[in-house]
Amino acid sequence: MDVQTWTFILVGMSFALYIGIAIWTRAGSTKEFYIAGGDVSPLANGMATAADWMSAASFISMAGLISFMGYDGAVYLMGWTGGYVLLALLLAPYLRKFGKFTVPDFIGDRYYSDIARMVAVICAIIVSFTYVAGQMRGVGIVFSRFLEVPINMGVYIGMALVFFYAVLGGMKGITYTQVAQYCVLIFAFMVPAFFISFQLTDNIIPQLGFGGTLSDGTYLLDKLDQLHVELGFAEYTNGTKSMVDVFAITFALMAGTAGLPHVIVRFFTVPKVKDARISAGWALVFIAILYTTAPAISAFARTNLINTVSNKEYNTMPSWFSNWEKTGLIKYEDKNKDGLIQYVGDSEKNELVIDRDIMVLANPEIANLPNWVIALVAAGGLAAALSTAAGLLLVISATISHDLIKKQIKPDISEKHELMWARIGAGVAVIIAGYFGIHPPGFVAAVVALAFGLAAASFFPAIILGIFDKRMNKEGAIAGMVAGILLMLFYMIKYKFGGFGGGTSSDWWFGISPEGFGTIAMIVNVLVSVIISRFTPKTPIEVQEMVESIRYPRKEE
Repeated sequence: MDVQTWTFILVGMSFALYIGIAIWTRAGSTKEFYIAGGDVSPLANGMATAADWMSAASFISMAGLISFMGYDGAVYLMGWTGGYVLLALLLAPYLRKFGKFTVPDFIGDRYYSDIARMVAVICAIIVSFTYVAGQMRGVGIVFSRFLEVPINMGVYIGMALVFFYAVLGGMKGITYTQVAQYCVLIFAFMVPAFFISFQLTDNIIPQLGFGGTLSDGTYLLDKLDQLHVELGFAEYTNGTKSMVDVFAITFALMAGTAGLPHVIVRFFTVPKVKDARISAGWALVFIAILYTTAPAISAFARTNLINTVSNKEYNTMPSWFSNWEKTGLIKYEDKNKDGLIQYVGDSEKNELVIDRDIMVLANPEIANLPNWVIALVAAGGLAAALSTAAGLLLVISATISHDLIKKQIKPDISEKHELMWARIGAGVAVIIAGYFGIHPPGFVAAVVALAFGLAAASFFPAIILGIFDKRMNKEGAIAGMVAGILLMLFYMIKYKFGGFGGGTSSDWWFGISPEGFGTIAMIVNVLVSVIISRFTPKTPIEVQEMVESIRYPRKEE
């Protein structure tokens, strides 16, 4: 069977599974809609958390970035992995013990202020929509290639599916759907890795193949360095970014991870604080499987790509090349009219432009793997994008119905009406997310990195100081969040999207890219928060006692 037939079969089966789970686990109460009833097992929650965490950025885009950026791309690997460890150890157990299942709810109660809650609501919506834009783009890319429909149509199909199981099942439906999606995405990521690792290095384990030798006896990474130098690219194993920017991006991704609302809420779906810790450990194990494999996939894909396209006749390129050309994600221009593809580091001579987001998806085709493997990767990419998109949409939904309507506008709203507003909020969020998927601001991973920067600039200081600094008051928290998010938005709009007069990389403040500026905005947030809290009224005694209590576990937990 051809790739498209296999894709219809595998994607159709996976979609049927997701829809069936959504119907089976339909939420009947706000508790089931928001936190899946609070009775999910630690193992299942760990798997669902891993799927929620490993978005299209992890599955589709991260390996593509590392493949093109080499050493520089490792900042995404280090930042996201380290960030999850930070979240699991430093924040999740305390937030779970506090008992508020949304970040705005925690901030509103911890800082005894509806204004603080409203600022957090706005920040949550900004972060979540920025993040979900990357997921919907990932969905569109997969559909456009493997179902041969326009990217926009692919986004519409993804919107319809997410709308169905997010709005119908809520967190209960999403949790068990994400368990299935994790199984699909990790199988789809690892199978091609096993194939290609054995094909290139005779070692079936990709992590070992990454440091292995090719058939000519040279080490894989040495061969990549040689190919890069010959073609005028920077050496694959040498970085070109400044150490300041590497540190800033890594820390922004780490702090942003620890402030992501859609990941934090997962720790409220288990019965006890102890279960939250256990599920965090399981999630780390499940995440590590993909994250330790990504560098190997990147190197394999880059080697195969260069060997396949560099200095080859355009008219003799394999079918995968023309298939991706149809999507507009590969573009070839024969500048010297010799019929050969000049893929080189010199932008004036280079004739081939490749979207980084296609590397993981195209990798099995480039390596000439069986059609069912190629289709499997498409199903995995969709699972990764849709699982995170659903989690983000639920955060937006809960923020609107619980934190905005119930907590501020209409406190006496019935559970039935709150659930109705939650579903309406999810529906509106799906439509807006689809718009961002059709008009994406950049590569999937780059867009997601901006979302992490926004989370680091706004939520992380408010959460960490709220747990570990009893003196932190509402005035400090509000001023810090506003200063951090506005500074990050200004920098992002100016240097990423050309607003406020625009600017180039040579104009970056302290030499830090927009992806890393969340670190600077976070530091500003902390300084503003601490300084203002020391010159304004002290936190009430009852709030200080509450903060003290969440840091010390009880035996029954």
